[in-house]
Amino acid sequence: MTRPLWILTLLALLLHSCGSFASPPPPTPVPPPMATLTPNTVPLPVTEMPLSTQPSEPTQPIERVLIVTFDGLRPDAITVAGMNTVMDLMQSGAYTLNAQTTIPSLTLPAHASMLVGTCPARHVVRWDQYVPANGTALGTDIFDLAHAAGLRTVLLTGKEKLRHVTDPTSTDFFAFVDKTDKILDNTSVLRLALNQIGEGFGLMVVHFDDGGLEGENSGWMSRTQLEVYGREDRGLASMLQTLKDKGVYESTLIIVTSDHGGHDSTHGTTLPEDMTIPWVISGPGVVPGELQTQVYIMDTAATAAFALGLPLPLDWDGIPVYEAFGMPVDESRNSGCHTVTR
Repeated sequence: MTRPLWILTLLALLLHSCGSFASPPPPTPVPPPMATLTPNTVPLPVTEMPLSTQPSEPTQPIERVLIVTFDGLRPDAITVAGMNTVMDLMQSGAYTLNAQTTIPSLTLPAHASMLVGTCPARHVVRWDQYVPANGTALGTDIFDLAHAAGLRTVLLTGKEKLRHVTDPTSTDFFAFVDKTDKILDNTSVLRLALNQIGEGFGLMVVHFDDGGLEGENSGWMSRTQLEVYGREDRGLASMLQTLKDKGVYESTLIIVTSDHGGHDSTHGTTLPEDMTIPWVISGPGVVPGELQTQVYIMDTAATAAFALGLPLPLDWDGIPVYEAFGMPVDESRNSGCHTVTR
């Protein structure tokens, strides 16, 4: 072998041996098999939070509550008296014509239960006159709760004796126009209410008294009493229009009710005519329709507190009318102030 051929042969052997030490190319990745969901294979949720079955407050915002009470109003008087405003609220909201008041079915004890949220046995207001020495109803009332929460509170009434319902320090504005005191007043409950709507409020209770007075004078369901209710209903219409003019109607919860009914020219007994009252609620979050829940007068305070997001005192006999907001009914109470269990 000549020298050039030998060199070429050696070079070829060296190149072949170097190639045998090179790293092999990486394997081509093979995708893992995909799991196939079968009817028995359910993907797990990211989180599983327990849902409350009873919301702590209505789902739509309520900035204020207006409670209007027509003294002595029986449910059957609403249509006969042509109370169109009340009937419109019934149409747009929730209502019952079978709500029950307390025993005794008298103005002051009934309003105390309505606004203190308890039966007479707890708030102890069983008298029905203005007796300053008797002080105020026992317990925490809806005015106490609203005022403590920083809401402006207003109580307007046709009878001074309703001052017994709550401590004066819990109402930012209180006024009465009592026709039984024989004093010629230069204003009316309606004018006061219209003015206070203009001032603004978080909780306002307006008590129209003339219907009850006319029942005692002329008899329940008499023509003159029904005419009074028609006039008071038009006053309610003016209040609602003022709320609309102020741009606050849509954020206001309205409750219309009564303290008691009546028969002949009296009331205060356990007769159905005396004990049965209307209860109407309209406003944000209210589901229209006739309520199947048995409503009691002390449920008014509880419903107002619930709507405003206020705490409910544990000793209250009243409970919120949850059904009005499309929520499950609280079945823990049997028969109002006669059998109450929590």
